[in-house]
Amino acid sequence: MTTALRGISTHDVRAFVAAHELPEPAGTPCRSPAGMVGNTPVLWIGEPFNPAGRGFWAKLEGANPGGIKDRPGLHMVAAARSRGELASGAPIVESTSGTLGLGLALAGITYGHPVTLVADPGLEPLLVHQLQAYGARVEVVAEPHSVGGWQQARRDRVRALLDRQPGAWCPDQYHNPDNPAAYAALGLELAVRLGQVDILVAAVGTGGHSAGIARALRAFSPGLRLAGVDSVRSTVFGQPAGPRLMRGLGSSIHPRNVDHAAFDEAHWVAPAEAVWAARRLARHHYASGGWSVGAVALVAGWLARTHPPTTRIAAVFPDGIHRYWNTVYNDDYCRTHDLLGQRPADDPDEIAHPGERVVERWTRCVNLTEGAR
Repeated sequence: MTTALRGISTHDVRAFVAAHELPEPAGTPCRSPAGMVGNTPVLWIGEPFNPAGRGFWAKLEGANPGGIKDRPGLHMVAAARSRGELASGAPIVESTSGTLGLGLALAGITYGHPVTLVADPGLEPLLVHQLQAYGARVEVVAEPHSVGGWQQARRDRVRALLDRQPGAWCPDQYHNPDNPAAYAALGLELAVRLGQVDILVAAVGTGGHSAGIARALRAFSPGLRLAGVDSVRSTVFGQPAGPRLMRGLGSSIHPRNVDHAAFDEAHWVAPAEAVWAARRLARHHYASGGWSVGAVALVAGWLARTHPPTTRIAAVFPDGIHRYWNTVYNDDYCRTHDLLGQRPADDPDEIAHPGERVVERWTRCVNLTEGAR
């Protein structure tokens, strides 16, 4: 393992491994479906998405059985069981926009817990059927909360369900420190594959994977810069909340897991810009995903163009394309929402601080003080 790490001591790697639960090496036969999680591929995204000689490394978390949130789904459940917070066979109840639901369904199968997931009408029908096939019960809220939108409406329903089921447990992905802790292994996987990482690009919703991966990588790359990728009309970095078309990034509430101090810059991306990037990736690199992947790739590509060619950039692709067949990759859907034919600008707009103005297109900010909470 250590021979792949440039400038990182064997002692550092051994200490990190000893402190974290890591996946089995890729290709190891699995006795449990949980053994399929981790050691996902890292792919170079160069031409034609990026100019000749420029590019970034994409961590393809869609290669997990359900996507990137298989990691926290399993880890949060295992940690709660070890502390006695989750009794054997007790119900798990959580709010999800999709991917964590798959991770919790996997954890429910692995550890023997019934799982109830609270979603909203934006959850893709394909994913509803998939979750139900895995044995999860799916409840859908009918109306958004007047202030916190669909997220708060889902969380209110979760609270009502917990009150009716003594002994039931909620992972509370937005505020649970076990969520970012679950990504230590992913950080080590990147360090092993790439050695020194100069810039990490990650979508931000609950704040779990951006915080967890950056924290782990900085043990090996102290000078790492973290670029957070948000959705327009999201509160994460201090913009006002509003209706959001994109799922999987952004938030209408203020998750405590977002480590604002860890970020060096933030980018807000609009749906049409994410669609353009996701489709271009799929067409030319065969590896793509949904809203988060498109938004992250757009930002990572810009960073690759505007930094020296020797800069090593890692971008996290949280999932694959399958759940987006009827949204991002559906021409009728995209025409209905005016998402086609809008090539992003070569460079983002810039604002001095998050409160300067409401942004509606790709925009960058390097002074995030006013967004911190």
